Amino acid sequence: MMLADTAGGRSPGLKWKMMSRATARGACAVLGVIFLASCATETSKLPASAPLPPAAPRVTGVERAADREHQRLVASLGGSYRWPAAEARLKTMVAKLVAATDTPTQGYRVTLLNSPTVNAFALPTGNIYVTRGLLALANDDSEVAGVLAHEIAHVTAKHASARAELAEKSALVSRVVSEVLNNPSESETVSNQSERTIAGFSRAQELEADRIGIRTMARAGYDPYGSARFLASLGRNSNGRQPQASNFLATHPSTPERIAQALATARSIAAPGLGERHRAEYLAAINGIAYGDDPADGVVRGRAFIHPRLGITFTAPENFSIDNTAQAVLGVSRNGESAFRLDAVEGGDISSLEEFLRSGWIEKVDPASIQPLTVNGLSAATANAESNGWRFHLAAVRIGSSIYRLVLASRDRDNASGPAFTGTLNSLRRLTDGEINAVKPLRIALAKANPGDTPDALAAGMAIANGRVERFRVLNGLDPSTTLIPDETYKVVVE
Repeated sequence: MMLADTAGGRSPGLKWKMMSRATARGACAVLGVIFLASCATETSKLPASAPLPPAAPRVTGVERAADREHQRLVASLGGSYRWPAAEARLKTMVAKLVAATDTPTQGYRVTLLNSPTVNAFALPTGNIYVTRGLLALANDDSEVAGVLAHEIAHVTAKHASARAELAEKSALVSRVVSEVLNNPSESETVSNQSERTIAGFSRAQELEADRIGIRTMARAGYDPYGSARFLASLGRNSNGRQPQASNFLATHPSTPERIAQALATARSIAAPGLGERHRAEYLAAINGIAYGDDPADGVVRGRAFIHPRLGITFTAPENFSIDNTAQAVLGVSRNGESAFRLDAVEGGDISSLEEFLRSGWIEKVDPASIQPLTVNGLSAATANAESNGWRFHLAAVRIGSSIYRLVLASRDRDNASGPAFTGTLNSLRRLTDGEINAVKPLRIALAKANPGDTPDALAAGMAIANGRVERFRVLNGLDPSTTLIPDETYKVVVE
């Protein structure tokens, strides 16, 4: 979502983070019975090309178009993430893997994306995209090599070309990304369609890419069992699904059958113990990499949402999970009976918040329920609505030149959700300068296990509000029964 900078009076475009699919789907299903308009967005500006000297080699129109498509795609997926040690390692892996394929002269370019989700995909052009969230989940070179080899296999097996017979893929990607950047009212739907188009290969193609990829990584010298280990980690990550959880599984289904096939393919190559893993070197390369939300897009800390650049914060009701999406902040109750949404629109032309609530933004608003009030020094108005068995608590709050819209939807008929809505509304406020400066990104750090250490001991200091031990096990690829190895290095999350 593109919002005005309410803290400084300027109006640069600021984006909310891309969504985690599971929580977003749940919240959207609850809030889908009402109409929530989206905010205006700005088009990404690409730098103009400098004039070429007469003797310079010429770049063809096709190459320029492909590069523009690449830049726009990267911009729509959170932008690139600079971490030289990890980027260098990715490039080395790709070079080794490509040399082991049947098309060693094919050119590839790998881009690290600034996204906390766990995902990777490749285009027929040879562009491979990997998120920093995927690197944070992996535990050695062979696990990442398995993902890269899988994506390269899709290219070499021409899976995308087969799909392009039904829809011209490259043109569709370009158009989809353009719509994401220029039409936010459809961007969420288009983004979902784009991801399915880019990576939504058939089950048979996924299994074929697994087989080809595992054989390729083994020929390149990597441990062929790395692919199965990473698939298992993906399964654990999905089962513990939190905000920041994987959307890789939405397009790369991880099933017991798929893991079993990966293991069978690896066993047909060699017994466990063959091939490089380079665990210590890999962990050193990602030591310090960002984990979770980028503070520039807002962060979730427990039940609190904090957006330093917009200068706002609020706290969700108890027993709610929060997801910071591209268009809004969404929350879903543990029992699935309630959900909330906070978004914003430009409010420069809106003089009365009460009239704004009457304007048709939400259908079936009870006019008698509209009340003006002040929330932490901010002008606000509240109202109620009912539709199709749902009760809606609504609020409009003016902060700078924007109007923030809070909706809490619930199935309750006795207004039990009223206090939760009031508490959330009353928590919405401006951040102080000290609070803004105090927000730091979460990062991956390394900790060495001492004799007798347990997952509980190493997880105790992690900068995660809930589920520290479970998250520690997921990040380190550990089953519940796995014990720590003395002097072994493990990943933890710190601020």
